[in-house]
Order: sequence, then structure tokens, then C-alpha cells
Amino acid sequence: MSFESLGIGEELLKSITSLGFTEPTPIQQKAIPVLLAGTKDFVGLAQTGTGKTAAFGLPLLQLVNPSLRHAQALAICPTRELCMQITKDLNNYSKHLTGIQVTAVYGGASIGEQIRDLRKGPQIVVATPGRLIDLIERKAIHLEKIRYVVLDEADEMLNMGFREDIEFILQNTPERESAWLFSATMPTEVRQVSKRFMKEPFEVSIGKVNAANANIDHQYYVTHGVNRYQTIKRIIDFNPGMYGIVFTRTKMDAQTVTESLIREGYDIEALHGDLTQVQRDKVMGRFREKSLQLLIATDVAARGIDVTGITHVINYELPDDPEVYTHRAGRTGRAGRSGICISLLSPREIHRLRQIERMINNKFHRMDIPSGKDVCRKQFFHFIDKLLAADISHGDYETYLPMLREKFAHVEKEEILQRVAALEFDRFLQYYENAADLNVREDRRTEKPLPRGEKPAFTDTRGRSFDKPTGKMRKLFVNLGTKDGFYKASFLQFILDMSDLSKDVLGRIDMKEMNSWVEIEGSAAERMVRSLDGKKFKGRFIRMNDADTGGGKPMRRKD
Repeated sequence: MSFESLGIGEELLKSITSLGFTEPTPIQQKAIPVLLAGTKDFVGLAQTGTGKTAAFGLPLLQLVNPSLRHAQALAICPTRELCMQITKDLNNYSKHLTGIQVTAVYGGASIGEQIRDLRKGPQIVVATPGRLIDLIERKAIHLEKIRYVVLDEADEMLNMGFREDIEFILQNTPERESAWLFSATMPTEVRQVSKRFMKEPFEVSIGKVNAANANIDHQYYVTHGVNRYQTIKRIIDFNPGMYGIVFTRTKMDAQTVTESLIREGYDIEALHGDLTQVQRDKVMGRFREKSLQLLIATDVAARGIDVTGITHVINYELPDDPEVYTHRAGRTGRAGRSGICISLLSPREIHRLRQIERMINNKFHRMDIPSGKDVCRKQFFHFIDKLLAADISHGDYETYLPMLREKFAHVEKEEILQRVAALEFDRFLQYYENAADLNVREDRRTEKPLPRGEKPAFTDTRGRSFDKPTGKMRKLFVNLGTKDGFYKASFLQFILDMSDLSKDVLGRIDMKEMNSWVEIEGSAAERMVRSLDGKKFKGRFIRMNDADTGGGKPMRRKD
């Protein structure tokens, strides 16, 4: 069978021939004739590496109208890397077509540049769900004229918690002629989405590649070592339904991470060699009952654990022995269920991940550490779902309804909902309001050279520069302490988020009940003061100045 016999046009045939495509893969043979009609919903079950991008990409390129300068097709995928790869492939397929533009939009890149690209009127937009929602909220993209929607790796997107975003997108494409869903597996959530938003879809299933590992998605996040704890905390918050095991190298790391997370209110326990058998049995009993969300464990202590339903395995650090990785990952994805294995890496550790990739014959997906806004959105949807699922069948609630109606008679329904959300959610929103970007960006080609004569600069958490530290430390006083709800880690994150400085410029932090003292590189001290002094926290003004002034005389500012 040839691509020409499938109905592919002449210009596209030139492109794919020049790319070395000789005959269509099984998924392409079954999908392309159906998708070229443009009017039939479609479900394709096929593993990565089977030619899915061409299966939906070639029909999209043939169906869109190059004379119309607005988005007509939307391809949604779970990761930045996949988004970029799909866009690259579509551009390669369309090099002999005239007037076709494809734009990628994803997190971790300048949203301003992406908005400018969208204004040029591309016919096809490839997007990750979170960034697409951001662009919709900014009215930078409109879905009213979208005719074709592709959900690529749908099971992975749902595993990552994007169900609400996907449903929102499908609900708001009123002119959609067809939806095409591609997935490696068909878990319940994927089936529910297809039933709700697709009308009698044409369904095909292709044999899997690497079937033994297909139910485990291997992901990794790259951040600096000092941000490792904040990264794992953010990943946990981004996955409120997570039930899993976090692996650390040492029992000291296990205990430290556990104590920090417990202080912040997480249902977590440590499992390491210092526990007695009675303590171990108690911890494992709570974990099996799902009274605990996570176990923080060393490899030695985790031997023999056999718990079903684990959704995530997290490598706080990669194991020294690559073989150990397979044992860790094997705790999830059992009994035919899908699972996710996450690894936190520093930039220097990426080469070790490549060794593991070759060993397990499976590719790792690089993920963006969620932004504070992404985390808040996921937590909010989770809270709403819990609210709607609350069991009110038990208890004599009707007795209180007259009283409640009287109490809320003059309050609008929207205000009641806002107040309920505020009670549950306000502190969480405040914590993530100014959350820093914890990702390490590898591409430095866009950095501008320094003007002649200008000294090199250090960069903050957003890549902006400040003067090179001199090594001389200054001590700052600030009128915030433990009474304000801070402990050392949260206070450190707060002042770094406020100032956008790197942790590297800070020294010792001494916290008391009513105030604190912060050691900081001299050249960064002025910036810290400008960022905090005079700002408000919980209704009162923050005061920050040199500690040697006795906490009284303000530091002289350079405006």
C-alpha cells in the first residue's frame, strides 16, 4: 500500500518522499483514509513510535484552508518536547505547501512571543493544555472557528491531571467537525472523554511497541539542587490524587524530606532502616489503607513492598546503580494499570538518564516544573470535584435548610461559592501567588551579549541580572517571624520569590517569633530591601533594613 493510494495530495507526497517515507505504517494505513474525510470522530490506540504524527498530521495539512488566516486545527499534547516535535514534523511535511503556518505554544517559553506568532494567523496550533488555557484566558486565541481537534497521547494528559482543561477545550469548539484521539492505552478516563465528546468514533488498535514498559510513563524534571525540595513539593501539589513512593538515597534524606513535608501538612511517613519492625508495620498499614498519600523510602527499606494502585514513583535523586531504577519504577504500573515514574535531576545528571533510557529501551519525557498558577488551577479543580462528590445522603441536613436559606437570603450564589473557595483555598493561593520558576533552561542562544565595558552579571530566578557578589556579607533585619506562620524553608522561599534573587546570595537565616535576620551578599542587599521594605504582608507593612541600625533606621535606597 502506498501513501498515494490513501488519498494524500501531490504536494504532501513530495515532502514525505523527500523525508524517506516509502510506505505507510499500520496506524497510518487505517487512520489516514478516515481522517481525510474530516467529518468522522476517530480513536486510535497506538504506542509512541508507530507513526501517529503523520497519521493525523498529513490529513490536517490537507484539510485546512491556507487562504484563511486563523486557527482551524488544534493538536493538544502533554509535554513541551512532544509539542515541539509535532510542530517540527508538520513543518517538514508542509514544505511544498503554500500559505500553511504551524505554531507551537507551550509552557517554559515567552508567552509574549507566542501571542505574536498567533496574531500572524496560523492554520494549525500545536499546544500543551496549560499554556493553551492561559492563552484562551488572555483572549490571544479563539476556539470558535476550530474545525479539527487532535488529542495526542490522551492517556498521558489525563494521568497528568489535564482532564478539566481538555474538557473545557472540547466544550468550547462549537464549529468542530471532528475530534481525533490517539492514546497508547484506553483507561476509564480516556473512554469517558471519548463517550462524552465524540459521536460514534471510528476506532482502530495497533500492536504495541515495548509492551512490557508501555504502562509506565518515565518523566524527568531539571532543576538546581537547592530547589529540589521545592520542586517535589510543587509536583505533589500539582497531582492532588497522587498515591506513591518517593525514593531517596539515604535514610537521612528520607527523614529530612518527610519532616519538612509533615510540617507543611502532608499525609506522609518515612520508611528507612532505623525504624523498628513495629514502626515499619504501622507505617505500611497506614499506607495500604491510603491514610498516607506518600511514603518517603530508601531502596533498602522499600524491599518487599507490594502495594497495588500506586500512581507515582518519584526519584528524589537518581540511584547510583541504573538497575535499581527499574526496581523503583516497577512499583507502579502494575496489574495492567498505568503509572508514572518521575526523576528530579540537576543539569549534570542528564547524561545518567540517557544510560537508563538505553537500558530499559524506553524514552524519558522532560517535563516543565509547574508554575504557581498551574498548581493553583489543579488544586482548585480538585477542591471543586471534592465539593460536588460530598456525600449528603447521611445526616439530617434538611433540618438546617430553613435556617441556611434565611442566613443566605441576601447573598448571591456566586458570592457563596467564592467564600467557600476562599475558606479552603486562600492560604494556598497566597503561597503560590509569586512562586518562582524552578526550571533550568538549557537553551542560552537567545541571551543578548553584554554591552562593551559592562561587567558580567549574576542572574536571578527569572534569568535577570544583578551585580556580581563581592563576597562581603551584610545582615538584614525584617519584622517577620514564626508568628506570621513562617518556618525557615517557607520564609526562604517567600523572600526569594519577592526579590527574584538566587539562594546562592544568601547566608544564615535566624528566625525568631516576631522578627528575623538574613545574611546576604552585600551587592544583592539593596535589591532585597527594595523588594520587601514597605510591601504589605497580611495587612501590615514589612520593614527591612540593616541589622546594625538596630532594626530602626531604614536602609538608604537607590531608586
